[in-house]
Amino acid sequence: MRAIFGIGNPGVRYQRTRHNAGFLMLDSFVGKQSIEFKPAKGDYYFARGEINQVPYFLIKPTTYVNMSGLAALQFLKEYKIGLNDLLILCDDVNIKVGKLRIRKNGGDGGHNGLASLIYHFNSNEFPRLRIGVGDDSIKEDLPSYVLGDFSHEQFDILLQTFKKSDYLLNEFIRGGLKAMLDANSKIFNNDSAINNN
Repeated sequence: MRAIFGIGNPGVRYQRTRHNAGFLMLDSFVGKQSIEFKPAKGDYYFARGEINQVPYFLIKPTTYVNMSGLAALQFLKEYKIGLNDLLILCDDVNIKVGKLRIRKNGGDGGHNGLASLIYHFNSNEFPRLRIGVGDDSIKEDLPSYVLGDFSHEQFDILLQTFKKSDYLLNEFIRGGLKAMLDANSKIFNNDSAINNN
């Protein structure tokens, strides 16, 4: 069993903000499956499905970005899933819109949602797929930028990126991080939109 956890803020107000890139990627993926999100006992919404007889969960926390670790820990304890089988989707202002970066572990990179996960897991050993939301217009007021909506142009680029990420998420569910990395190398090797660095 595997799980994919999107970082984001709940509510219509934040729906198309840059900080909700993880939620938006999950929405893209779930739209191609015969499943839907529903409330859980804990502080999150979840959708449950199966690909090639491998069951999986998609999770959207309701705790807001800065407390993402609370919801993630509730889920892990409920379903006894290890960190290696949990993929985190998060926005990254240091990566251009349309780019993706796969990491098998690492620090929070200044992202409060990742910092919360690392704190509550007491570990940074979990895979994550970073979604680029950065551009040349970022000023010193970073909170306003990440809580601002994507421009129409940025959102169109993001939707094209999701066509690639849908495939990678499928591969993660089917075979874990190694399968996702292998697919990235074989399928997107010459595509600068995706890298593992």
